[in-house]
Amino acid sequence: MSTQDRYTNAPSEPIWQVPATGSARFSWEYEDGRERLLALYQKGKDKQWDGAKRIDWDLEVDPYDPLGTPDEALTLYGTRHWAKMTEADKGELRKHYTSWQFSQFLHGEQGAMVCAARIVESVPDLDAKFYSATQTMDEARHAEIYGRFLHEKIGMLYPINDNLQSLLGDTLRDSRWDMPYLGMQVLIEGLALAAFGMIRDTTTKPLPKQILAYVMQDEARHVAFGRMALRDYYKQLTDAELREREEFVIEGCYLMRDRLRGVEVLENFGVSKKEAEEYSEQSEFLHLFRKLLFSRIVPCVKDIGLWGGRLQKAYLDMGVFEMGDASLDLLMSQDEEIAEALDRERFEAEEQERVAEVTEAIAQGADVVVDLTAVDRRR
Repeated sequence: MSTQDRYTNAPSEPIWQVPATGSARFSWEYEDGRERLLALYQKGKDKQWDGAKRIDWDLEVDPYDPLGTPDEALTLYGTRHWAKMTEADKGELRKHYTSWQFSQFLHGEQGAMVCAARIVESVPDLDAKFYSATQTMDEARHAEIYGRFLHEKIGMLYPINDNLQSLLGDTLRDSRWDMPYLGMQVLIEGLALAAFGMIRDTTTKPLPKQILAYVMQDEARHVAFGRMALRDYYKQLTDAELREREEFVIEGCYLMRDRLRGVEVLENFGVSKKEAEEYSEQSEFLHLFRKLLFSRIVPCVKDIGLWGGRLQKAYLDMGVFEMGDASLDLLMSQDEEIAEALDRERFEAEEQERVAEVTEAIAQGADVVVDLTAVDRRR
């Protein structure tokens, strides 16, 4: 059964082709490099892992309650449609919402893989090429993992959201080498980290928690990479060049904010697009979710030097301006700690199982010795 058979609606085109622009750049300097970036590259090499082994794929997932999150998080909760739904209908709705969320994660990770490969090609500095190569592998692993979760545990996928596709297209079509950094490392990755974190911290199910925690451990490095590279580069730009990039950020933030309504899900349950949009705007949970989504983007944008008056006004209008003072380093260290804590818990549980097996084997061996001794005595 192919992925095409699992889509709720067939993608408009099986292969999306984005015309490439810009130059491939080679550097003949192989020794010098920024110490911080080379240290991040070393960390990227050290932290590679195998999604088939680190994640416990034997864990069961109920496709009709994949995350265990409260029904209040569903946009239809409390509406006239919710009152008419059976328990089976509600289970189907949970399945669709999880499929929609993780499908966007999957499509975003493929986009991140392509953008990281584009950075390897176009960035002028070899130290940045080195790190981007490790990130390309990271993003491939993430796409593999999300794809496996959707195929094996949920059994359903949604096509890429129009707004996410639009931002990806804008990022990849731009000929300036820093735009894949800005569009992917700062906007899409920053927003994804916040979405991953909210689900990671609210799900009661061990498999999605593992997946999200381990992916976030990688993504924290990716955002750090974007910050380092762009902070250095943007110090060299003119005010006019900075304003161009701020306009891109403003448009991208609105696109990403409006992307996360899940209107496609409600339409599959017979709700008109207009009504679905109204329910989304009225959802208190979605309002909170939207605000938290910018917890990683706003401080990163400020940190790299894009903080002009028009951008600040846009963040004031979105109600997220105060997030500019948040500590990205603290958030990312917490992401690292959560993933490492999950590893420790799993290793401790496996160690206890091994000890129990050895103890049982020793006990069985002792019983055999006792039985043989008794036989000898009878002889």
